[in-house]
Amino acid sequence: MNIEARKISFIQEFLKLQNEDIINSLEQILKKGKLQSYHENLKPMSVEQLNSEIDQAMDDSKNGRMTKASELKAKYK
Repeated sequence: MNIEARKISFIQEFLKLQNEDIINSLEQILKKGKLQSYHENLKPMSVEQLNSEIDQAMDDSKNGRMTKASELKAKYK
């Protein structure tokens, strides 16, 4: 059975559940698994990359290529 078929089967079984404790447990397992996967794929930035981004930010600031936080807040209000 491929992963798509397994997901459909799981969803069908999940929708039949009436026990809130089991649903809570499955939610916790899903959250924990997603967080673990995120951390496993998280890669630290190299010193060179960090310095490059700092240099770019400083250059953007010096040359007026910035947006004020107040402007962003107003735009998305």
